[in-house]
Amino acid sequence: MSSKSLPTEKHITAEEKAADSTTFFGFWMYLMTDFVLFASLFAVYLVLRANTFGGPSTYQIFNGPFALAETLILLTSSFTCGLSLLAARKGSKGPLLFWLGLTFLLGALFVGLEFSEFSRLVTEGNSWQRSGFLSSYFVLVGTHGLHVTLGLIWILALMIAIARRGLTRFNMRKLVLLATFWHFLEIIWVFIFVIVYLMGIAV
Repeated sequence: MSSKSLPTEKHITAEEKAADSTTFFGFWMYLMTDFVLFASLFAVYLVLRANTFGGPSTYQIFNGPFALAETLILLTSSFTCGLSLLAARKGSKGPLLFWLGLTFLLGALFVGLEFSEFSRLVTEGNSWQRSGFLSSYFVLVGTHGLHVTLGLIWILALMIAIARRGLTRFNMRKLVLLATFWHFLEIIWVFIFVIVYLMGIAV
């Protein structure tokens, strides 16, 4: 698919521009509510992180290299997501699907690592029921993992839509929204990595 097949500004009607503006505004409003949600979860975690009630503390259960590996994987997926957007703007369907597919695989690997970490903690008897600290930790990190999982479903659905119908104006709009969402999750994870893992290990 060549870039010539993409709609140009001259071919975009006023109604389509208005629809785009409404969609992007609504999506940014959603991201702001998500930001408030995560800010609240961070606040709860910081209040409860010392409430171990005889259970393990942060430096006893957190694995620095493991958390760093998760971070590098998610940052790389954010980079490949950006490359998919560049390919879309060039009208290159093949590279677009390749970079989206790679983003999906990296995101799935990230979720898999996060799930394995949760499983390890539960197996060791350190579930969310053990202490206030662990409850806040599981809720914060788990909420982020749930968002990434929803993002993976979005990526897969968008790849199917692009493979079937090509890079239409509607699909391009969904891709821009997806990239924005994915970068938002990357930023949230950086805060989690610093506040939860790095500060936890340094204690």
